[in-house]
Amino acid sequence: MNFIELHLGSYIISHGYDKNNNEIIIHIPADKFSKKLIAVSRIKSLSEKYILTDYADGRWIYWEYQEDFSEVKKLLNK
Repeated sequence: MNFIELHLGSYIISHGYDKNNNEIIIHIPADKFSKKLIAVSRIKSLSEKYILTDYADGRWIYWEYQEDFSEVKKLLNK
């Protein structure tokens, strides 16, 4: 299994959708960024601010990351 190391901060957990098709989310603020290893196989998308990963029970997590977008993109293309 391949991993990348990133500094992750605040995150948003998506629990799915309610009966009106509104996304059910919880925002978890962080005081600082922490170094974490992320399994590349869990990564679904990358934006300039967030990396989207899957989580347990069909949930999704949008992680705020500290690195530059192009730096993360290079890590994923190795």
